[in-house]
Amino acid sequence: MTLSVWRYAHLTLAVFSSLFLVLASLTGVVLAVDAIGEKIPPYRVANFENLSVAEVLPALTKNYLEVSEISVDHNQFTTLKGLDEDGNDVDAYINPVTGKVVGKNQKKSDFIQWVTSLHRSLFLHEAGRLFVGVNSFLLFLIAISGSVLVIQRQKGVRRFFSKIIKDSFVQYYHVILGRLMLIPILIMALSGTYLSMQRFKLFPENKNDQKEVQVENKTLKQQSIADFEIFKKTKLSEVQKIEFPFDTEDPEEVYVLKLTDREIQVNQFTGQISSEVHYPTTVLLENLSLDLHTGRASAIWAIVLAIAALNILFFIYSGFAITLRRRETRIKNKHKAKDSQFILLAGSENGSTLRFANAVHTQLMTNGFSSYLGGLNEYALFSKAEHIIIFTSTHGLGDAPSNGTKFLSLVEQYPQEQKVNVSVIGFGSKSYPDFCGFARKTDEILTTQTWSNRFLDLHTIDDKSPVQFADWVKKWNTKSEITLATTPATYAQKPKGLEKMIVLEKTTISETDHTFMLTLRAGMRTKFTSGDLLAVYPAGDGRDRLYSIGKSNGNISLVVKLHPHGLGSGYLYNLQPGSVIKARVMKNEAFHFPKKATAVAMISNGTGIAPFLGMIEQNKSKVACHLYTGFRNETETVTKHKQFAENQIEKQHLKDFHIAFSREQNQCYVMDLIQKETEFFATLLQQGGVVMICGSLVMQQDVEKVLDAICIEKNGNNLAYYKTNKQVLADCY
Repeated sequence: MTLSVWRYAHLTLAVFSSLFLVLASLTGVVLAVDAIGEKIPPYRVANFENLSVAEVLPALTKNYLEVSEISVDHNQFTTLKGLDEDGNDVDAYINPVTGKVVGKNQKKSDFIQWVTSLHRSLFLHEAGRLFVGVNSFLLFLIAISGSVLVIQRQKGVRRFFSKIIKDSFVQYYHVILGRLMLIPILIMALSGTYLSMQRFKLFPENKNDQKEVQVENKTLKQQSIADFEIFKKTKLSEVQKIEFPFDTEDPEEVYVLKLTDREIQVNQFTGQISSEVHYPTTVLLENLSLDLHTGRASAIWAIVLAIAALNILFFIYSGFAITLRRRETRIKNKHKAKDSQFILLAGSENGSTLRFANAVHTQLMTNGFSSYLGGLNEYALFSKAEHIIIFTSTHGLGDAPSNGTKFLSLVEQYPQEQKVNVSVIGFGSKSYPDFCGFARKTDEILTTQTWSNRFLDLHTIDDKSPVQFADWVKKWNTKSEITLATTPATYAQKPKGLEKMIVLEKTTISETDHTFMLTLRAGMRTKFTSGDLLAVYPAGDGRDRLYSIGKSNGNISLVVKLHPHGLGSGYLYNLQPGSVIKARVMKNEAFHFPKKATAVAMISNGTGIAPFLGMIEQNKSKVACHLYTGFRNETETVTKHKQFAENQIEKQHLKDFHIAFSREQNQCYVMDLIQKETEFFATLLQQGGVVMICGSLVMQQDVEKVLDAICIEKNGNNLAYYKTNKQVLADCY
């Protein structure tokens, strides 16, 4: 079945059941919290699992004038009904060992009863229960179809939990949380479906397996209930209810033990079993389903159910947000494909690639050209086409996106009848090994077609970069002599989720020092730590500039070098204390201070020192930190770093500080500092320490070459081994 079919099935099921799922989730959270609250009163005794019925009953019969029944609920609280020594009615929680009353047996509050009724039947009685059962099954189908989409996205069950590229917040966490909550949601849906089916008796009732034993009271010796063999063997934890004989003198009156799996009648004089009835499988499954669906038997499971119910609410929101996002990129064609000079075909999984194609399509029509935009699977014979431009992303491991699965076969099936200029633009992420893999396949096959004239070489775009796309537009403009916008902002997605931040402090540059420090105060709700990234948008479009964050006194601290004509650095340097900017924090979990490292070596050059300053300040546990950093010259900024380091060494947040100057009299680079301390770095990694690198990519490459040589020589393992162990962390640019 194709990905699109599964996607439409997933969406259709969600649309039809969304209102119910919202109600069921909200009420489910309330009931799960109530199930947790039920277990808070201290009515359960210690060693409950090991108590036998024979140990419990004598104390109860001794302390009460009459006992009619005792019951054990799903919380393992014991309730007694009977008369006390003064003849007063008793219906309360008791200590089964001593028989003392420990709490009143109270009914559910009116609110909880109201919520339970809404959850079970929507106040529609039997019709409502049927509707709830159907929607529970729909939730099961939604979970299954969602799992299939993830499996197809990840290209196999084995890669189900593999890394996912974050296209957007809702898309990323829709998949991440969906994978984590899959099992609880499946259990919730199946147990709810079964309970509804059982309510309407849709399963055949099996006849009880009843065993009766004839009892001859005259020939059997009367025994004390503490000596009854069945009472000795039966644990109180297996009991649901014990009904006591109404008349203690009547041989026909018996003890009735209702256990978790069967019902037993016991002669009140001899302890002999007179009847044994095993519950049918349907009853056992019903009890199991109740435990799983309500969380009544376990506080931990009730918490899981509450979290799963909350996640269902998020899935509804994020699922519709993803759908609306795709609808935003709907295609508007004024011309039919057979009448168009320009045929633009886009292969897109979530709509981002289509956005670029739509921008070109709109401009061509504005310039008076007949243009048609469609999906890759719409490829056919285009009798008037002069240009075919392919915009395609890659799905999984070099495969076609969902709307391009038939494209390559269609190209072979329908050769164009005239020469056509062909251009291919690939979109992907270099985080994946098969970067633009499908675009490369497409380019190769189109090149072999006799009708195809390669207009431009394959052009690849990393991470939806508008700058890289604008580079292709410039080349296409030059060769086609058609003018399309070359400003990256034209093709950038407008930034969302920006927060206001206030500039608190900013240092100035000098003739010898072009580095400045900037302190920002974010909103109370903004969560960040040293090593995260701050994205600023200097031009107000989708072009961002990322800066490593150091957290200092709860504020965002940046160290920035002012570059001539630098878009980001120039924008930040022109800010003044009191200025308000809009930016957003991007979590960078892979570059946070390690929680369990024995020691940490921090290596940076220039502005890469910023996150390390924050990490050192936050090092309250006094992990041994060693800072190695390189600069060109000794400047005012470096002097401030030295003062900071001395202060932190006194506080034992920093062990030592090493500086290399590449432009001073005794030239030295940061990798030279590492080379001088080969034994230290070899021992640090061997003993579970962590090396963190922040700064330029060139510096990272040089440092890693030195570390690799040290590791091989001293430890017998290459640097890749320690990277796999997450002992080498890098955030370089």
